[in-house]
Parts: sequence; C-alpha cells; structure tokens
Amino acid sequence: MAAIEKDFRRSVVYQIYVKSFCDSDGDGVGDLPGITGKLDYLARLGVDYLWLTPFYPSPQRDGGYDISDYRAVDPVYGTMDDFDELVAQAHKREIGIMLDMVLCHTSCDHEWFQRALAGDERYRAYYILRDGRGSSGPGDPGQPPTNWDCAFGGSAWKWEPRLGKWYLHLHDVSQPDLDWTNPEVREACADVVRFWKERGVDGFRFDVVNLISKPEVFEDDLSGQGRSLFADGPHVHEYLRELVARAGIDGMMTVGEMASTTLENCVRYTRPEDHELSMSFSFHHLKVDYAAGKKWELAEPDIGQLRSIFRTWQEGMQAGGGWNALFWDNHDQPRAVTRFGGRAGVGERGGSWERVGKMLAVCDFLMKGTPYVYQGDELGMVNPGYDSIEQFRDVESRNYYQIMLEMGKGPAEALHVVNERSRDNGRTPMQWSSAPAAGFTSGEPWIGIPASARLVNAEAEVGVEGSMFEFYRSLVKLRHASDVIATGEVRFLDAGEEAPKVIAYERTLGDERLVVACSFADAPCRLADLGVEKYEVVLGNYDDAPAPGALRPYEAVVWRS
Repeated sequence: MAAIEKDFRRSVVYQIYVKSFCDSDGDGVGDLPGITGKLDYLARLGVDYLWLTPFYPSPQRDGGYDISDYRAVDPVYGTMDDFDELVAQAHKREIGIMLDMVLCHTSCDHEWFQRALAGDERYRAYYILRDGRGSSGPGDPGQPPTNWDCAFGGSAWKWEPRLGKWYLHLHDVSQPDLDWTNPEVREACADVVRFWKERGVDGFRFDVVNLISKPEVFEDDLSGQGRSLFADGPHVHEYLRELVARAGIDGMMTVGEMASTTLENCVRYTRPEDHELSMSFSFHHLKVDYAAGKKWELAEPDIGQLRSIFRTWQEGMQAGGGWNALFWDNHDQPRAVTRFGGRAGVGERGGSWERVGKMLAVCDFLMKGTPYVYQGDELGMVNPGYDSIEQFRDVESRNYYQIMLEMGKGPAEALHVVNERSRDNGRTPMQWSSAPAAGFTSGEPWIGIPASARLVNAEAEVGVEGSMFEFYRSLVKLRHASDVIATGEVRFLDAGEEAPKVIAYERTLGDERLVVACSFADAPCRLADLGVEKYEVVLGNYDDAPAPGALRPYEAVVWRS
C-alpha cells in the first residue's frame, strides 16, 4: 500500500488517544473501527496525519505504553483487519497514519522479558540488569544500584529474584528498560518499525526516544539533575541514525518525544542532513506553571518565561536548521484551555473558555513548525474536575496522590493538585454529543465523562459559524495555503512594558509579513508599535475588529502586510 507523502512543513497532525476517541462496540473503550467511523469528521477538519497512541497488546499499567507484543492489535481495540481497513479508508481521504513506537522499554509481560525471567541468557541481555550495592552474594539484593528515581515516583530499580539482579525502569515498575548497547536489541526494534511500515503506515512517533542511550557509567544523581541525567545520552544520535536507516524510514514523517532535552540536541535530531527525525517534541513550555520546577507543585503560568522559551526554541531551531513540533496538549498533559485561564463560560460564546481556546490555537498554529491538534482541542475540551481520587485511572496520578499525603498534604489539597496536573485530564473520552456518555460509547465509559460535555461537543460545533471547531478548521486551511507560515522566517517582537502577558512574533517571506499578537492576560492591555497600522486583519478571536494598539482579555490578532 503506497504511503501518503506530504510536506511536513505544511501539514497538520491530529493525535488520537485510541482508548478515548470512539467506541464502536459498547464496551466502554475506544477502538480502531471507532476511528474509521469518524474519518469524515477528521477530513472535514482538514488534518493531514493521524497519530494513534498504542493499540498493541498491553496489561495497561501505563495506558498502553507498556507493550507486551509490538506486532499485534489488542483485542479490546479490534483486529489487524480493522487496522488495515483504517489505513485504507484514511488513505482514500488523503490522510496518513502515524504510529506510536515505544522502544525505550517493554512491558514486563513481553515475551522478551518473560524469557529473561526464565533464564534465557540471550534475552537477559535485552535488559539493563545490575547487582545491588552492598550485596553479600547471590540471593541478597542489597540496595538499588543507584539513587535514580523513576518518572512515576519511587526508585527506578526493581529487585527481581528470578533474575538475581535489579532491573532498570525509568517509568513504571512494569516497564523494564531495553539495553540499546546490545546490537540485537537495536535490530529487533528496527524490525518492529519495518513491520508496520510494510502494512502501509505513513509515519512514526517515537516515545521518550532520547532516553534510549543511558550514561556510560551508572552513578548516583548528586546534583538533582533528575531525568536530565538520562536524557540525550552518549550514543543517542548514532542509535537514531541506525534505526532510521535499518527501518528504511528516512524521509518519512517522524517525530521524537524528547524528555528533558536541550535545544542543541533537538537541532541535531531534526536537521535533514543528519538523517534522524523530521521534528521533535520538547516540553519546556509546559512547565511554566510548575512551582520551583516541580510538576506536583502549583503556580500561576509565568507568561514571561513562556515567551522566552518560545523565542529561544523558535529562533534557535531556525538558526540551526531544525524543526519544531508545535502543541499545547497531548495524552500526558492537562488541558491547556483550563491551564491558561479558560475556566469561565465553558461552552458559551464570549467566555474566557472560548477566548483562551482560540488564542492558544493562533499562538501555536502560526509559529514555525508542524502543529499537532490533540483530540478535543478543536472543540475546546477542558479538565474534568473529578470529585474523588477513585475517579482517576492514571498510575502516575494515583502514585503522586499517595506521595502528597505522605508529605503532609490533606486529601482535599492533594486532590486539587491531581485535578490540575493529572494525565487523565487529557484522556477523558472525546465529546461527540450531549447524549449520555457524550456519544463516545453506548456502554459504561472506562473513565468518567466531564460535565462540560453537555455544552462542549462536536454536534454543537461542527458547521456552526464562530464555533471552536470552525475556528480550528480555518487555521488548518490558513496553514495549508500560506507560504509565509509554512516556510517563512520567525522573529519574536517586543509587545511593550504595558503588555507583559502578550506573546508577539512575526513571520516573513520575501515582501510578505505576518504579525501575530496573543494576550494571556485577563484584562485589557496597551501594545507597543508592532508596525501593523496599515496591515489587514487576517484573523482574530473576537467578533469585531481589534482596537488600534491594544488587546482585550485573551485576544489574539493576526495582521498581514
């Protein structure tokens, strides 16, 4: 089956969290036929690629990112025939399919790890196994080999008596890390990618791929580096080039999720001449509301810091010849509309909900890079605001709720933090209608439906002038049609001392100039002279024209020379 080939600079990617998109059989879990049934909706939106989160067999300890078989479809999501039909139907609509490749770790249920547990030396060498510190000999675990913490809390090491070793898991304890120093592991991973390419897949997203190369020497983290200690390791670029070449995916649409990465490394990951990836996800801009840099400590978003991060990454990637993936939301993030002030008037015209949602879309879509729409962004979906920790399903959220209680926080305070930070905020079912279960399923959904679904849903927005959906649709069209947005230079502008919460930038190509100004403030502000007095207004998120030299609360305006 011929792959879809599109210019990634002009493309828009739509991320689908398969478990929560559309349930076709009433079991409360989204599935592949459900996606196929919604392809006309996605074609109407105008997106070019669909990135599907893992639908492979999995014990679901980490939402499917704990994979027990890389070459199959979990029966809860359908069959391989269902997958082939999805690819065929998407291609008929000129939409490409991108798959999530989780090659940093497997599930402990994977055949490779099970064979390691059974004593097979070949497969023991697939994983990172170490003796404990202070061990007196075989059978005595001693202490973990290092003081490293895993992403979900607690030690990154697990003693396994059947191995007689500690195994490394940088994520959940059920996700042992693969040892990429082993050439056989690297070939096995390339073979997985080839398998799906040969089934007609058009692109790939690589999960935490900058963690595949570990430090040369395993030592304690004494400087508080955390995940930065493992990121962008000594052989990561070599391994990526090898993977791309062996799998035969050079030139395909590819993106890497880069944890705790650096600008310099992301330039190298994405420069065409280095033959690694098309683009990279980095997450620095989504930590501007972390108090003291800690995810589970809340703070108001620091818009000055946000502006600085965007400028550094936009202008820095441009200077180095790299390419950004542009996004606010994904399956691991709270909803940006809630996060950046859109808590009022949810589902109603004119509330901060609408202003913030459209402003964020403008800010993101018109930068230099490839925009990613996470399912529900185009509707303005918000955090659900659950009443109990029992309503959460995410292993990280449940773990940190307990950690916060142990640190002395009360249940109400801990629940508030989880409601603001949980990955489940982005995993609630897609809101198709105001019907029971938001039209997602005819059964009992695997996770609770937000109350906002009554007003915020596709049925209420598709084809409705001025709706969030139609606003996103207009942005996709603009992205496709505009050379200056696709390939022009980017430069950030000074919005002035009276506009501390405004992010402004220009895109230029030849004689054409596009100026974008987005206010993250809940009050009006005055703008410095951006040189747009004779420009036409191309787009805005208010129904009437902007006032000269000023922005209203959460206003976004795009001017063109």
